[in-house]
Amino acid sequence: MTESQHDVIVIGGGPAGYAAALYGAGIGLNVGLVERRVLGGTCLNVGCIPAKELLETASVFRTVSHASDFGVNAGEPSLDWATTMNRKQRIIDQLVGGLSGLLGQRSVTVYDGTGTLAADRTVSISGGESGDCSLRADAVILAAGSTTRTIPGFEVDGRLVMTSDEVLSMDHLPKTVAVIGGGAIGCEFASMMGDLGSEVTVLEALPQILTGCDPDAARVVERSFKKRGITTRTGVAVSGHTPLADGSGTVVEFGDGESVQVETVVVSVGRRPFADLLGLAGTQVVTDDRGFVEVDGRCRTREPGVWAVGDLIATPQLAHVAFAEGMLAIRDILGEDPAPLDYHGTPWCIYCHPEVAFAGYTEQGAINAGFEVVTSKHHFMGNGRAKIVGETDGIVKVIAEARPDGTAGRILGVHLVGPWVTEQLGQGYLAVNWEATVDEVAALIQPHPTMSELFGETVMSLTGRGLHG
Repeated sequence: MTESQHDVIVIGGGPAGYAAALYGAGIGLNVGLVERRVLGGTCLNVGCIPAKELLETASVFRTVSHASDFGVNAGEPSLDWATTMNRKQRIIDQLVGGLSGLLGQRSVTVYDGTGTLAADRTVSISGGESGDCSLRADAVILAAGSTTRTIPGFEVDGRLVMTSDEVLSMDHLPKTVAVIGGGAIGCEFASMMGDLGSEVTVLEALPQILTGCDPDAARVVERSFKKRGITTRTGVAVSGHTPLADGSGTVVEFGDGESVQVETVVVSVGRRPFADLLGLAGTQVVTDDRGFVEVDGRCRTREPGVWAVGDLIATPQLAHVAFAEGMLAIRDILGEDPAPLDYHGTPWCIYCHPEVAFAGYTEQGAINAGFEVVTSKHHFMGNGRAKIVGETDGIVKVIAEARPDGTAGRILGVHLVGPWVTEQLGQGYLAVNWEATVDEVAALIQPHPTMSELFGETVMSLTGRGLHG
């Protein structure tokens, strides 16, 4: 067994891990990165990137379907699923190649294999092309990521029952689909498949799809789904499914004796931390009853010299949060005394159609936190650019703290649903995190005609001097 020494060893090559590796190596640390599968982790290979590529395919299909509204006679579109999947894989391969090249440029040593942590920051590697190795470091960062959650009675076989992993590499688009779980991932899959021609039913146990979003935003998505033939059922739990004798599909049982017959079931009930292969014997690293590694505000575990970041810890399971945590750990390793991350102001983006993006409190969340609030809501229906594009479903909602005199002060939350809002959240995100007031933001000049000016209009109305309502 070969032995090597590094300043920092990172176990896991997803967003949290490769961000830590690149950031640390860029500062001059000697970094070793262990990855047992493919660089880029869930996000790049079976998450953010392939999902958004398929959603973009759905967007193009939807645009061509309505081209005649613009006087462009393109005819009835048809879908070549094989081409779609080949394009998706080509994008993934290019990004993985770029990441590999960047790690090489920064002299990060990449080990192929499964890394396990033992006492004294010793990492053993096995089962990969790098052979059996023993590594030592002054600091170790655990970034093993997450894996899909499943539910009893729905064993994943990749044909009748799939998770996100299987959906993103399926060989054909099913005619009928039941999506179990109406969260961000479930709604993205429902939106994509519905727009491409599948008959989709979303089954959500909670009272609202997109739990965590402001209810006003969730209602816009649900109404849009209904107009496009996507059925959403909330407040219903699934109890099982019965495969058809001819193998052509299955019958999903849910609610109070209800059922739906579909070709495919997509289980989309979240992801769990994947600490399964980390070993951890002889260390003080602790996992909680949900499997998350316990850390403090700077991502330190209870084992001296060991940090945990990304989906492995109980923070928002978002790639951009993972990036920030990876860099935070490196700064802490360097002794820079970094401030803990403020997760309250995290930007959230959901890429279904219409898109959803938000930061800060929901209206009810602000009230629950003890704030007196003032809100304003404007619709994309009145926005010139949205009308030009032909995408007018959606709203901008801003929640502000009420001053003692009842006027609006600090911006507490910004919630967008509509066309391209994942690209419009920036100014709302900054307003929330810089604790800007409505007067400060309203004084800024907004570009016209843009969709983003609707945010400025909504904030301006909170000053009592809006232009259009």
